[in-house]
Amino acid sequence: MDPALVLSILALLSGFALRYWINRRKFYRRSPLGAEGFSSYEKSVVISFLERIGKWIAYILIIFGLLLYWSYSRQKKEKEKEVPIEIQNLK
Repeated sequence: MDPALVLSILALLSGFALRYWINRRKFYRRSPLGAEGFSSYEKSVVISFLERIGKWIAYILIIFGLLLYWSYSRQKKEKEKEVPIEIQNLK
């Protein structure tokens, strides 16, 4: 397997997993009325900030994975085009 393909799959999976994990934590922190429950103001600020940073990291990983996959597919198409030219030169 091509390293670009493996890295793109890993980046996509980790990005989606990070988003899922953050959203799941946020969901289970909510009360039946829909308000998030924190034990203190400081925890609220720190956790919200870390989750915001985590979501940005997840978005960056997803975009990075998509770009790597796009470059892998472009390289694969270029290699497929080059093979017939080389075979014709050998004949």
